[in-house]
Amino acid sequence: MLQAAVTAGIASVGCDAVVVGVVPTPGVAQIVRTTSAIGGVVISASHNPVEYNGIKFFGADGFKLSDERERAIENAFEDPNIPRHSHQLVGIVYDEPDLDVAYYDALISGGSDLSSLTIVVDAANGAAYRVGPSALAGLGAHVKAINADDDGSKINVACGSTDLRPLIARVRSLSAEEPGKHVVGVAFDGDADRALFVDEEGEIVDGDRTMLVLGREKKRLGTLAGDTVVGTVMSNIGLERALATGGIALARAAVGDRYVLETLRAGGFSFGGEQSGHVIDLDRNTTGDGPATAIALFSVVASSGKRLHDLASDLHVAPQILVNVRAPREAVEDRDVRDAIARVEAELGTSGRILVRASGTEPLVRVMIEGDDAGLITRLAHDVAATVERATVAT
Repeated sequence: MLQAAVTAGIASVGCDAVVVGVVPTPGVAQIVRTTSAIGGVVISASHNPVEYNGIKFFGADGFKLSDERERAIENAFEDPNIPRHSHQLVGIVYDEPDLDVAYYDALISGGSDLSSLTIVVDAANGAAYRVGPSALAGLGAHVKAINADDDGSKINVACGSTDLRPLIARVRSLSAEEPGKHVVGVAFDGDADRALFVDEEGEIVDGDRTMLVLGREKKRLGTLAGDTVVGTVMSNIGLERALATGGIALARAAVGDRYVLETLRAGGFSFGGEQSGHVIDLDRNTTGDGPATAIALFSVVASSGKRLHDLASDLHVAPQILVNVRAPREAVEDRDVRDAIARVEAELGTSGRILVRASGTEPLVRVMIEGDDAGLITRLAHDVAATVERATVAT
């Protein structure tokens, strides 16, 4: 239904709409660039359940639109002077399902021989259900795919990067069944711009650990622009400390891949991402690319002859707690909430930090606290969350 509405709108202003089918978000970015299209549209719930389906836009350069450009489009949406065409001037809508071949080829060209690895792939019943497993298998990996159905109603439901339990269980069971095999796992989100991993011990390798391993590899190869990795305010201080031991700086952006991208481009950097598994490597693509991240990480594992667990093990994570509160974004600006945040900042001092922000995709307020005392930050996080709940009821 959303596809029909979007393509009808595009055709109504005299442009052609090319429907490429079920393709990961980074695949659309790549297709836009290689076909000289004037833009790209992705219909996706991203990492959310299907009821949160939305629309992402890319410009002709393959980058997501800036906040300013999106606001300008929104302001023009009701403009009665927007030209509407008829008859032969109306655009054409047609299918080009084979355009994703170029994306697959780009993935393969960026990888190494993975024949030493058994890789469990959780495709989240989403856009990477086909290309994720096939690209890794194309590099020689022994692939075991789970949650790889072409069924959008099951997208992100108890699977994928938002629920790693099925992936952890499968990696551990395969390791037990075949102790001589090198078994690891990757989980994508619904639109496959994120990837989280499970190592040989069945432990989670999040975006911070992924950026540590890949940042160090890019530094070794001399391809890490500015010797800097761009993280976010959610990146654990343990990442900053581990990168520093290798002469790599961590720059922090606001939460959200667009803000990571803005910081990358403004600083002349090339690599960064989020703790949630959204990793951007501008040497490979113009947006977060889950399959490309998986290929890059597993290529380091395979070529080094080391275990993923060992490559990521010296990131010592400071305790961090995240509490989600169902609340409108306005609750963040409530006076009682701001006062509660100030009290936590005073109590933590230099031993920790707090971040309270509204989700950009769901009616949630996220309370994150990081510090050396797990018990203290847990108590403080729930205290602030309770204040947010009270503010919500009051409004």
